[in-house]
Amino acid sequence: MTLRRPRKAVLLVALVTTLALICCGGSVAVLLFGELSNKADRTDMNAAAYGCGERGPVAANAKLPKVRQYGAQQMQNAAIIINVGAKMKMPPRAWVIAVATSMQESRLVNLGNLGSRNDHDSLGLFQQRPSSGWGTPKQVQDPEYAATKFYKKLKTIRGWENMSLTRAAQAVQISAYPDAYAKHEPAATQIVNMLAHGAANAVGNSVSMTCARAGQVAASGWTNPVKAEVGSGFRSPERPNHQGVDLMVARYAPIVAAASGIVSVVKCDEDFRGRKTCDVDGYPGKGGCGWMVEIQHAGNVMTRYCHMVQRPFVKVNQKVTAGQVIGRVGTSGNSSGPHLHFEVHYNNDRSKAGATNPISFMQKQGAPLGQAG
Repeated sequence: MTLRRPRKAVLLVALVTTLALICCGGSVAVLLFGELSNKADRTDMNAAAYGCGERGPVAANAKLPKVRQYGAQQMQNAAIIINVGAKMKMPPRAWVIAVATSMQESRLVNLGNLGSRNDHDSLGLFQQRPSSGWGTPKQVQDPEYAATKFYKKLKTIRGWENMSLTRAAQAVQISAYPDAYAKHEPAATQIVNMLAHGAANAVGNSVSMTCARAGQVAASGWTNPVKAEVGSGFRSPERPNHQGVDLMVARYAPIVAAASGIVSVVKCDEDFRGRKTCDVDGYPGKGGCGWMVEIQHAGNVMTRYCHMVQRPFVKVNQKVTAGQVIGRVGTSGNSSGPHLHFEVHYNNDRSKAGATNPISFMQKQGAPLGQAG
């Protein structure tokens, strides 16, 4: 889906973005949601998006926003899903998975029998089938019952907390379209943040509702690629063509996938003279990323990891999970010392046109860079 910002919200987005950079894991929910019904609604719901879920979910019967993609009733269903997860002591990562699953299955609409358009006897928010043992038709059309059944099944999936969202959702749903859930992960994350006071910024597999720190995976599904301080920044005046950030850390430190995805590039990047000499230390002006990896994630986001000390541990087309070690820090290629050069690109665009500031991007995912541990 293409999410466009209403013209009247531009100034509000700028303000919220600024606040997000100083608030632990703040998420810019306005980028997903259009104009709310009035100024008071915008203030209340934007405030709910900050923090790390300490205040718990917004009540399902509260006045919820009307958004461009989802109406008030759909948002109420999302709130019910989140509140059921909280009551069942499921961690916030489960809430994101459940909301994304319902977005794919029903667009957060409590669907009844659609006649000839029905997928067999699928009903309700999660398109659960009475004939498959999910419950009676009346039960599976009760949003609280349907959400409870979803979470109960999720709990039986061994290691679901560390799976990609689409794999965990598929393990519950057994869908004919197993890869369809991934595209809803960014929007589901923002909905959880808006309706649960920033809960997607909390540690994903814990019910403690504490902000994710270096080395921990947030409920959004994102984590720091290394525990390190930020060195050179994104497109600074000194380095206007620097399309990422340098994370300063010792040689051989492990580099992890910042989120689940599929490895799209593994190579020794050529230097300015066309040489592939990545097994030796580089130097400023040599050119190239050295040993490098690129990973494609949900929402058509791509991350790039450069200057590894040796051939990466992953292969092209390999599926990886957030926090999985993909290589080790080095100084190959155009480098003056050991560090990780980390980039984030939108629309899977590998060029500089697709690059975005990793600091602000990771802040919005509840996994701020610059944490040395």
